[in-house]
Amino acid sequence: MTPFRQSPRDPAFVQSPWAAYDRARAAGPLVFWEEYGHAVSARHDTVSALLRDRRFGREAPPGLLPPPPEHLAPFYAVEAHSMLEREPPVHTRLRGLVTRAFVSRRVAAMAPEIAALSARLIDAFDGPQIDLLPAWAERIPVIVIARLLGVPEEMADRLLAWSHDMVAMYQARRDRAVEDAAARAATEFADYIRAHVADRRRRPADDLITHLIAAEENGDRLSTDELVTTCILLLNAGHEATVHALGNGVKAVLESGRPAAGFFATEAETAATVEEILRHDPPLHMFTRYALEPVEVAGHRFETGEVVGLLLGAANHDPAFRPEPGRFDPGLGGTGHVSFGAGLHFCVGAPLARLEMQVALPDLFRRLPGLALARPPVYADAYHFRRLERLEVRA
Repeated sequence: MTPFRQSPRDPAFVQSPWAAYDRARAAGPLVFWEEYGHAVSARHDTVSALLRDRRFGREAPPGLLPPPPEHLAPFYAVEAHSMLEREPPVHTRLRGLVTRAFVSRRVAAMAPEIAALSARLIDAFDGPQIDLLPAWAERIPVIVIARLLGVPEEMADRLLAWSHDMVAMYQARRDRAVEDAAARAATEFADYIRAHVADRRRRPADDLITHLIAAEENGDRLSTDELVTTCILLLNAGHEATVHALGNGVKAVLESGRPAAGFFATEAETAATVEEILRHDPPLHMFTRYALEPVEVAGHRFETGEVVGLLLGAANHDPAFRPEPGRFDPGLGGTGHVSFGAGLHFCVGAPLARLEMQVALPDLFRRLPGLALARPPVYADAYHFRRLERLEVRA
């Protein structure tokens, strides 16, 4: 396997990883990313196949990983019950229960709420120049998921802080300070959700937490620990990626050189624009999996427990999948991208993320037809996430 050298924290890579991905892709279907110490793939066909290959999974084989250090015990106590980190049969049971509650009439009926929320936030913009990320892109997903869960909207800032601290564990900048902050956030977040679950057991309401408490499959229910972790996962995953997708999407539209209104003229064009945003500048760039058994892929034999990184952003920019991959053009068709993953761990929140983008983005450009970049957007040192550090615009 060809070695691939690229610091994920190199400023040039953070701002534009595409040339590095081209190097990795040209070297073969699998390369060994030395800074991470495991194989990765930048090719769309290989990434798509490995996302669906049941011989690989998210859960490390028993005995592979040492116990977490004491200072991270609170963080991994939460992660231990996450369906994202489990494989069948546990994953099948958890996802079935969550899907029963999450993919519901409540999600489908949220379009008017999202539109009203976007309008309220835009009306509150202060001055002709504003950073769109904290003023709009961050607020919509966290408030929407808080409402779905039945968590008070006034908790939004606290939820954002806990979530940011926890997801930093998956970024290349992780260090002891990040780990300590993640452990504190996990403890506080879990305590808050646990208390909220206890309240909902006493006083059911028409919200996701109540539905999760009631959800059953073959007579089984989520335990309290599973409920707590599931709520944290849905909030973290249910807003973090959508925030980045909204910001990256606004940037792509404003830098396209085309009138923004044309991207959202009809429902079909809006849907196509959202898919192209997800393909062109996805919020998550690497998804790792473990080999669950000895398996050969693209000439490399993976031993049990060996890691492979699936470079979602690189796969979406594979010229074999999409000609002129660097060109932002919804008319070329964005279907087939892997931004939500595929297979067993396909993002359970994808319908909600798409709905938020399909409602909020047209609303923004309709209300602010003269929207323009005030300063060049800057991406944050947050790999393997792809998010803007700021998005300053003139309204």
